[in-house]
Amino acid sequence: MMQLPRPRIGQPIAELSTPLPLVDEDRLAANIARVQDYMYSHGLAFRPHIKTHKIPAIAAEQVKAGAKGINCQKITEAEVFADAGFEDLLITFNILGPEKLKRLVPLNARISGLKVVADSEITIRGLSAAFAAERPLSVLVECDTGGGRCGVQSPEAAIALAETIAAAPGLTFGGILTYPKANSEEAVEAFFATTREGLATRGLPCPIVSNGGTPSLFFAHKVPSATEHRAGTYVYNDRAMARAGHCSLDDCAMSILATVVSRPTEDRAILDAGSKALTSDLLGFSDYGVIVEYPDAVICGLSEEHGTVDLSKVQGRRPEIGEKVRIIPNHTCVVSNLFDLMTFHRDGIVTRVEDVAARGLVW
Repeated sequence: MMQLPRPRIGQPIAELSTPLPLVDEDRLAANIARVQDYMYSHGLAFRPHIKTHKIPAIAAEQVKAGAKGINCQKITEAEVFADAGFEDLLITFNILGPEKLKRLVPLNARISGLKVVADSEITIRGLSAAFAAERPLSVLVECDTGGGRCGVQSPEAAIALAETIAAAPGLTFGGILTYPKANSEEAVEAFFATTREGLATRGLPCPIVSNGGTPSLFFAHKVPSATEHRAGTYVYNDRAMARAGHCSLDDCAMSILATVVSRPTEDRAILDAGSKALTSDLLGFSDYGVIVEYPDAVICGLSEEHGTVDLSKVQGRRPEIGEKVRIIPNHTCVVSNLFDLMTFHRDGIVTRVEDVAARGLVW
């Protein structure tokens, strides 16, 4: 397959072929430092989720800044980061089936800090069968504290499942974990505190109490039972995080460089960035991102390779054919999974290019 040439260090971003995702080095560093400083100030360990960037070099920056370890969602992602030298890896997904377990066993054998989650006895039985004769695997109980996704439904169920893990051959009980809905710290703390108390009365140590999420990241201190917090989107930030008050648009490190390829009418422009560059995620918005140079323009429609822009509200100068613009996406994590390369820049000059090493991986 023919590939476009990689951007060159020192090259102006205005010369790059589009569509292309860009990361602002200074904003990236500021986002990493800001969150790590917050965690330090509240005595919380921090475990970044790599789903947002999928790049070992960025994870290394996060760990260098003070992060405890990293959070992955797939075994294959964890393998990529283990290959890059990371040892403290948490996979936050129920792992089921022999085709997955046969990859998990050697991964656990070669790194010292692998952890997984479970929310059912079925998952635990499968893990135990795979690890009974192997190096023990640490398993956390996933709890549904209101997020409505995976997880046991009550502290009592969490305690019972923890006892099942502790008694299962090949497994050790590693703690409890949740991915809550935003701004639900009171409910999370009540669930965690009750669960910890019940575990203590049964003589079960609970070394990790893991809370999560970027949308309410700066309220993590309101869950004093938690020992660590997990978040991913914060490292780049996006339009949805700005709407949630987590950051401003000026804190968004990622943008998509696009070219105006057509101006069919006075009020319409067409970009070369469609759903394969911006994603079709709306996340409650009615449009598909913010054009930095023309914030009043509206990206009102996407096909695979075309982005349709309504210019009717733009006062004064409007974009011309051939002009390049930058777009802050609604959801940055999905954009990372659409491209093989991420181009970094400072003040519009390319500083480095990284492979998005963990993108597009199956389990």
